[in-house]
Amino acid sequence: MTQTRLVVVDMQRAFRDAGQWQVPRYGEIVPVINQLQENIGPTTVFTRFVRDPQETGGWSAYYRRWDQMRFPPESGAWDITMDVPSTATVVDAPTFSKWGSELADLVPVGSEMVLTGVATDCCVLSTALGAVDAGRFVTVISDACAAVSDEAQEQSFALLRLLSPLCEVLTSEQFFNRGA
Repeated sequence: MTQTRLVVVDMQRAFRDAGQWQVPRYGEIVPVINQLQENIGPTTVFTRFVRDPQETGGWSAYYRRWDQMRFPPESGAWDITMDVPSTATVVDAPTFSKWGSELADLVPVGSEMVLTGVATDCCVLSTALGAVDAGRFVTVISDACAAVSDEAQEQSFALLRLLSPLCEVLTSEQFFNRGA
């Protein structure tokens, strides 16, 4: 593989703070993501889920269910809670999957996308599936991801493991020691 790109999915106030989308264990993964940033390098990509106020198609039904999350695009709820280095790229999308042309350009064919963030059972899973479909190698760092529950976390990892060798699920320790 030619390069490794760390992608940090949706580490935002909307998922950290109390509310309908709060992700338990959010705070537990921050130190692991920071360690990955230090070791992988300065070209981290951060993604942000930002609600589309148009709520096109089925999104209107989705936001009726999650009515307290109808923050406007400029709301602080969408702020990233981690320090974003000046060398990092931020990709915004109003969809669960952050995989698209912008992220594809940042993770070229033959490179590895190291995937972290929240929620494992939604945006991380969707992003991994899109990248795998596009022929990218994806490594999901299990202790750098958090889901709505421990059960959802394990179910998501079980699904992702079925995609091997395009997708691997490793702990940060396994990731750091795999070349040793």
